[in-house]
Amino acid sequence: MRIPKSWVPVMAREIMENLLKKGYVELKAPREQVTAMLEELMLEELMVEDRLNQEVREILKKYDSEIEKGRLDYRRLFEMTKQKLVRERNIIL
Repeated sequence: MRIPKSWVPVMAREIMENLLKKGYVELKAPREQVTAMLEELMLEELMVEDRLNQEVREILKKYDSEIEKGRLDYRRLFEMTKQKLVRERNIIL
């Protein structure tokens, strides 16, 4: 995640306040509840890349011996694998 987790609650509150102030949304639930849901959604979206990176690491474990022997470049394989998964899944990072 490129944004510290500690920033998410602050960002969620700011977004909520701006949406309310500009009249873009009308709350049908308590503000705290909506803000908590917004925080959860933001964290989920921000962690997409973290989960993808973990999945790529798991995939590349199969090639540990080849990488250690110097036959394969880990960084290049990582980026290639990650980009392939991004394309296949239509992920926006």
